[in-house]
Order: sequence, then structure tokens, then C-alpha cells
Amino acid sequence: MVIVLERSIRDDDKQRLREYLTDRGFRVREIVGEEETIFGAVGAVAIDLREVELRPGVQRVIPITKPYKLASRELKQSDSVVTVGPIRIGGPRIAVIAGPCAVESEELILETARIVRESGAVALRGGAFKPRTSPYSFQGHGEEGLRLLKQAGERYDMPVVSEIVAPAYVDMYREYVDLMQVGARNMQNFELLKAVGSTGRPVMLKRGLCATIEEWLMAAEYLLAHGTEDVILCERGIRTFETYTRNSLDISSIPVARKLTHLPILVDPSHATGLREKVPPVGLGAVAAGADGLIVEVHPAPDEALSDGPQTLFPEQFEKLMRDIEALSPVVGRELTRIPRRRPAAGEGRPVVVAGAASPAMQSAAAGAMPVAYQGARGAYSEMALLRFFHDLEFTAEPCRHFRDVFDVVLQGSARYGIVPVENSLAGSVHENYDLLLQYPDLTIVGEIKLRIEHSLIGLPGSSLESITRVFSHPQALAQCDDYLRAHDWTLVPFYDTAGSVAHIADEGRLEYAAIANARAAEVYGMQILKEGIETNPRNYTRFVVLTRDEVASVDDANLASLVFSTPDKPGALFAAMQIMAAASLNLKKLESRPIPGKPWEYMFYVDLELPDTEGPFHEALERLPDVVNDLRVLGIYRGV
Repeated sequence: MVIVLERSIRDDDKQRLREYLTDRGFRVREIVGEEETIFGAVGAVAIDLREVELRPGVQRVIPITKPYKLASRELKQSDSVVTVGPIRIGGPRIAVIAGPCAVESEELILETARIVRESGAVALRGGAFKPRTSPYSFQGHGEEGLRLLKQAGERYDMPVVSEIVAPAYVDMYREYVDLMQVGARNMQNFELLKAVGSTGRPVMLKRGLCATIEEWLMAAEYLLAHGTEDVILCERGIRTFETYTRNSLDISSIPVARKLTHLPILVDPSHATGLREKVPPVGLGAVAAGADGLIVEVHPAPDEALSDGPQTLFPEQFEKLMRDIEALSPVVGRELTRIPRRRPAAGEGRPVVVAGAASPAMQSAAAGAMPVAYQGARGAYSEMALLRFFHDLEFTAEPCRHFRDVFDVVLQGSARYGIVPVENSLAGSVHENYDLLLQYPDLTIVGEIKLRIEHSLIGLPGSSLESITRVFSHPQALAQCDDYLRAHDWTLVPFYDTAGSVAHIADEGRLEYAAIANARAAEVYGMQILKEGIETNPRNYTRFVVLTRDEVASVDDANLASLVFSTPDKPGALFAAMQIMAAASLNLKKLESRPIPGKPWEYMFYVDLELPDTEGPFHEALERLPDVVNDLRVLGIYRGV
């Protein structure tokens, strides 16, 4: 059952309720949400729900109807996020785990770890005890394989994943492995599930070869009921009559399972298809269907692999797959999970450059709920970008009416960070914020995130398209939905903010009023979505930057920089600056001029640069640029996606 607690419940009443339930044989899990706190109580005992509902501090009791209780979406409405070492799986990001089918040798696993880490994988997989169909096939190196896997993970700062095949190996795996994998053949090995669950460690559970979705979730329930709170589901294809692929990937299981359970879901396209050329398209299809990530087999020389070579990707195939996932992620409202840049030891080769959202420095600074400012009302696109960027941290979102207000509260210290849009893929730069970056020299950029802009027509509950006469929204949103709006005879009313327009029609309470904003705004204000996806061009993205004060700015693994400068009024002045950047291997991502206030026909140049793998050339360029430009200022050195 789900026990919804009153907001004002006293700590002693909460403790007495927990004891009341545990004394009667229930396993109790507390889940703290944004709007309410609940107890999830699960047990093989009968109890009169009215007795629980009458306890002090209890608001209401809801029975869980599914046979799986702890795994059910009825217990927890929000998506669970599983922490594995330095990474999190679930939520708004896509995690990719990669490595060889089996740990074959020290040299092989170290080389594979380097390859997948450079391409963007966040965890290393590798089999040590291999359950094979044939008793004559390579069975793995056992504990020595686990030792080598852990060694490679530590060398490249990656958590490691390996399949456990027997309860007797639990203590051994606890020593070597960050994420225990229960394979398809063992999905209903209940003694193994009990033993692995009792460790309390994260577990990845693969769907059985002939298992239904409910059987899969019931197996997850075994793990949750015996101690662990961190379970990741993995769809790897089921056995059908089809022979052209190794298995049949049940891609429909992803949206079905996402509706039924709060647990994150990965997909294994390698075992699903059994053919390496099928792995990338199937993997991308899984991401599009809503998977929280992939687990992929990669080998430096797949044709020489001791197991599953035909389904294993070459390094260049995996690198392209990662680039394709990165391009697809914003379309499905996600971004790739990344782990921080590391500097290699001598002889390890090229260092790794990665991007992501909240940096380790931000995470370490976030002791308690830190205020983060954004422009707009609740439900604004800026708030969505904020939620996605800072989702791993504890924060409070502080709305501001104007962009300048965001800069002001960060400068004054009443907000630790601020997030503002600087560029839209259709409308171009947000010039007001570029100008404000110049006017607030004590603020610096420490992060970047891109958000896909999807507009919805929103009205009051009970309204319809036929009842609408006036539509409110920001002028840019109205322009971006021009094709849809021209098909209707509505009066268009410009408003200062998209989400603010939804709040406005909610206050007005008139069925003939509608607003254009993102779908979340409808949820925030209790409104009804009349039509989704009404933007004329679906390739609509906005780039946001995160600001903080100079004295608290710290980015551990920057891969982008933004500069602004003016040039002398002489031929070749801008070219001279570009030459210095090119010589330092600084990849120019953006160049834009803006008028200098008070100086007609004179311009500042805004430049975004992709940094090379080593820091030296960038700093050398900064030392040389003042010789050829004027008023050079570094707006930020930061991580970007």
C-alpha cells in the first residue's frame, strides 16, 4: 500500500507509524517527492487499511493493485535514478555502458576501456564467468577476469559491470564490481536474486529469453524485496520464431515498462540482434522509444574475440554510434550522461574530453538546497533547462520576471547560479543576454545545455479548439507556431513569457482563452493540453548558459570557452585574431558581432571556441590575443554539450 503523509506530520508520529507497520511484517520505504512524502509498505500480510488511515499524520492510504509492489509506478510516480559510482542512470540523461563480451586478457581490457571511455561510455562491461550455450565455448577467466576488469575501471575512472551466475560468488562480486548483472538465463533464478538483492548494491536485471513483462518485473521485485533499492531493467530481446536475428528486440516493452514501473530501463542491442551492423540502428531506435541507455559490446578486433564476435562493434562503429546518440538526445528531451575529463598517465595516449551538466565542483558546492535563478514563470523553458542541468543536485528554482533580474540576483549572491538563453536555432542570438554578459563583468559562464523547444496549445479544463477566440504567448512563440495559428481565426495576444501566459489564462478562468507554452506548464497550472507539437519547424532548439560569480566559479573539465573582444579599425584585424586561434587548434563554433553602445559603427565580437585536449595552447592564445585585439574578456571556460 501507499501511505500519503500529511505535510505537517511530526517526526515522532512518522517513527511510530513506521514501527506500527514493521511490527506487523511490512517492509517500509520512505519516498520524498516534490509535492508529498509517502510510505510504501509491502508485505505478505493482510491489514485493514482503515486502521492505517486513522494513524496520526496519515492523509490517505492507496492500495497497490499490481502483483509487483516496490517496482510499481503506483508506489512511486517519479522515475528512479540509480547511482553507480560517479554516474547516475535514469532521469533526463542517457547512459551508455560498453566493453567486450568477455575479459580475455589484461592488454585487451585496458585497450577496450580506453577506447570506449574516449568515445563517451560511462561504465565498462566485461564477462568473467560466462554462461554459454555450449560447454566447449570459452567460459571466462573467473575471479582473475573480475580483477582485470576492476583494474581497467580504476585506470580509466569508470564503474564496472559484470554478470553474476551463482549465489556463491556474491562476496567475490561485492569486492570487484560496481553494478552486478543478472543475465537473461538467470532472471528467474530466485535464490540468486535473493542473494544479490541482499547485498544492497545496484543490480541490472536482464529480461529472460521467454519472459513476459510482468514476469520480468516480478523478478525485479525479488531484488527489491530482499534489500537493494537500486535496480536497472535491461531489455535484450526475446526468443521468437524469427531466424534473421539472434533474438527479437521487443522495443514496445520500453514504453510499456516505463508506464508500469519507476525503474530505469536499458537496452542491449548487441544480444538483441546478434549482428554488429544491426546494433547501431536498433540502439538508436531504443533511445527514441524511451530507453535510459544502452549496454553495447565493443572490442578492438571483434573478428578475434573469444566470444560473441559477430555482434561486437569495431571501435569506429561505436564512436559513430555515440555521436548519433548525442545528436538524437535533444530530440527526445535527453542528453548523454558524461563523466569528468581525466588527464592520462604517461604513455596512455590521447586524453579524454567529455561534456555534461552540473560539474563535480558544482556538486561539491551544493551543501543544502542552493538557489538557482531563471527568467519566466514556473513551467518556463528556462525552468525546464534548469531542472535538466541541475537534476542531480539539491536546489530551489527562483523565478525572475526579466533577464536582468537573473543577473542581478546572482551578482548580489541571493542566487548561487542563474540560467539564461543565449541562442535559438531558428531565431538566432538572444542579444539582450549577450549585452548583459558585457554589463556584468563579475559574472562568468560555467555551463551550457541545449533544450528542444516543443510548443503546445493550452487551455482551461473543459475548453476545446472550437471555443478558443484569443491565444496568448511570447511573440517569438507565436511566430514559431505561425503555420498552425494561421489555420485558425484567433486573435493573437503577445505576452512577456510563455509559461506566464498559461498562468494568465488560469487566473482569467475563461474557456475562450488559450496559451502557447511547453506541456509542463499545463501540468504546473492545472490546465489542459488542446494540441501538442504545434511549432512550424520541429528543429527548434535553444542554448542556455549557466552563470555564477567569478569568485565561486570552478569547472573541472571544461571543453568550451566564450570570449568577447573588439578589433582596431584597420584591414585584417579580425583575421589576425582568427590566425592566433587557428594556430592554437581552437575550433571556432560561433562568431558574431554586436554594436558597441555609444560608439556608432564599432563592434564587439563574440566567439565560442571548442578547446583542445590540452590546456596549454588555449592559454598561449589568450596571452597573444591582446597584441591584436582590444578589450579582450573571457566570458567563461565551461563544459558544454
